[in-house]
Amino acid sequence: MSLPEFYDQDALIGVLTTQPLDRVLDYKAPEGGCHLGAFVEVPLGPRKVLGVVWGPGQGGYDLAKVRSVIRVLDVAPMREEMRAFLTRAAEYTLTPMPAMLRLATRAPGLGDAQSMKKVYRLGDGTMDRMTAARTRVLAVLEEYGGLSFTLGELAEMAGVSPSVVKGMVAQGAVSEQDTPRNTPYPRLDPTLPGLELTDDQAEGANQLCAGVAGGTYGTTLLKGVTGSGKTEVYLEAVAECLTQGRQALVLLPEIALTAEFLTRVEKRFGARPAEWHSGVTMTERRRCWKMVGQGGAQLVVGARSALFLPFRDLGLIVVDEEHDTSYKQEDGVLYSARDMAVLRATFCAAQVVLASATPSLESWANAQAGKYTRIDLTSRVGAAEMPQMRAIDMRAEDLPGNRWVSPTLQAAITDRIARGEQALLFINRRGYAPVTICRACGHQIGCDHCDARMVEHRFQKRLVCHQCGETKPIPTTCPSCEAEDRLAPVGPGVERLAEEVQALFPEARMAVLSSDLFGSARALKAQIEAIAGGEADIIIGTQLVAKGHNFPLLTLVGVIDADLGLQGSDLRAAERTFQLMRQVAGRAGRAERKGTALLQTFQPDHPVIRAILSGDEEGFWQAEAAERQAAGVPPYGRMAGIVLSSPDIQAVFDLAGEMARRDDPLRAIGAQVFGPAPAPIARIRGRHRVRLLVKADKTAPLQAALARWAAQFKLPANLRLQIDIDPQSFY
Repeated sequence: MSLPEFYDQDALIGVLTTQPLDRVLDYKAPEGGCHLGAFVEVPLGPRKVLGVVWGPGQGGYDLAKVRSVIRVLDVAPMREEMRAFLTRAAEYTLTPMPAMLRLATRAPGLGDAQSMKKVYRLGDGTMDRMTAARTRVLAVLEEYGGLSFTLGELAEMAGVSPSVVKGMVAQGAVSEQDTPRNTPYPRLDPTLPGLELTDDQAEGANQLCAGVAGGTYGTTLLKGVTGSGKTEVYLEAVAECLTQGRQALVLLPEIALTAEFLTRVEKRFGARPAEWHSGVTMTERRRCWKMVGQGGAQLVVGARSALFLPFRDLGLIVVDEEHDTSYKQEDGVLYSARDMAVLRATFCAAQVVLASATPSLESWANAQAGKYTRIDLTSRVGAAEMPQMRAIDMRAEDLPGNRWVSPTLQAAITDRIARGEQALLFINRRGYAPVTICRACGHQIGCDHCDARMVEHRFQKRLVCHQCGETKPIPTTCPSCEAEDRLAPVGPGVERLAEEVQALFPEARMAVLSSDLFGSARALKAQIEAIAGGEADIIIGTQLVAKGHNFPLLTLVGVIDADLGLQGSDLRAAERTFQLMRQVAGRAGRAERKGTALLQTFQPDHPVIRAILSGDEEGFWQAEAAERQAAGVPPYGRMAGIVLSSPDIQAVFDLAGEMARRDDPLRAIGAQVFGPAPAPIARIRGRHRVRLLVKADKTAPLQAALARWAAQFKLPANLRLQIDIDPQSFY
């Protein structure tokens, strides 16, 4: 591999910094020179900032005034393919390059020199006596396996003082070691045997491995029914990638899934991979970033931002549950990790595996068009069968107005508990109730900073805004008419459903799974393990339960409100409802016992509900594709969402109206502009929001036209313009 271009000392070089500037800055190369792509520290005004050598300087002014690079950081230079990826991603998402560079340098202390540090791991000694604080320290160390912590990190994660850890070191229960700050990860062994594969799995694995061995770009949609063993199939592709001496990346949609997945990886390859997500310490983030660039990490398991790590030789990217909406970054840099994975792979000759039981229509359409290879796993592994799915017609159920579990579903739950099996009740609403209303005057309690109703969270004894996070105590008097004791919750959330279930089944053991009920990933993991071990009869959960969990005793899934996602004007409403219902239903009957899924609905004849029940997935995708194609919307057309926001509502509407009138650059490519209109949530965090929507043909050069269009307008102070290419939500 040839070295990148070298610039001699005092040569004029262009440096892209992480600061919000609109250009590459000129500097003189430092003493000893530097390579293209080198990470450097440069002076910017009175500050020192991080940057990357992006090419030769532009010049054109007094060189005597050009300042020099302060130093070159001791990290691997940014590779040419990474610079090309960031540039293309910036062009596609209409993101300034400094913001893209910040995504690619999100690790603390990159400029720190290599030095020794004290780290803490699980020791082999025993304590003379255990306390609650010591138990928490051991729980953290056991959960994170081979990871090391600084004293401060371990104390913070366990919620103890550093002296507690030091006391455990003295007794040998915790090991204290001096080690270099950033060390390579343990080597993974791809020759270790995996699980025995079925014929379907083996055929799929062979196809994926052949693609990886070829060393060229390609994308494969791995579509398998829930419980068909997609993970074991793509782990074979990971093994082939490691055998080839290249690096692999597995993206997961939810941190809660990480622990179980890491255990599977460790069992398959004999060691834990590198991790990259918000749940790991700053020390481990810095180590992961540096080792990925040096080749000291063979496999990374991470969240969507792991796509921007500086891999030295990336050969495989797996996007597990590729349909999941959490792969779309909705603030800051707006990007789809699924799409960026495909883009990144094209620059480094890597294979992409998009795995899902219910793929996105975009991926399904790309496979139909021959852009992606498609592999189907049509049956569950072992004796497990797909669950039987039925609708409960709520129009025929005798149910009081303040109850949500129908008599039919109640009887089915009773039957499962009597058999020693588990039932899962699913409702896609966090909290106790989505609305709190005054029965005296009709006032609905809203957020002070957003145009959104506050959600009652009775377990926390708070009202919470799910837009900005604002909380307030649950009031006893109406803030509008001051009537006392007239406030009432309206509609069910997961907590209210739990209250009803407790009343219906007082002897049953109940567990609630909702992301806002757990203070740490450790607590959530413990709850999931307890459920899998049979420590609950009834599980009540939000969409967190739809994401890959395996509960062997679970044989009944009851969906409380199957119609919920069909409301509103979101063009993906049918697709998302179909995906979510099929994924949730897929939790049932994953072991030897046969499963059943019951969907409570007031619209049993709705085309989406009928498609869910029939299991005719291809028929559903074809019908959905035909509708989208006729409307010229994604994936058969292009869309961009534009949101203007400001504390000044008049300024927002004035600019939005002017933009709609001066749309010549967009009309020149045949695009249409819809709006302006208040956003569905018209105020968030005190900022008024107005939306425009741009629709264009599939082949239209949309980004260039949008850039010309936006460049016409000078934004007033405190007014923000955000352009979202391929919007996934329309709030």
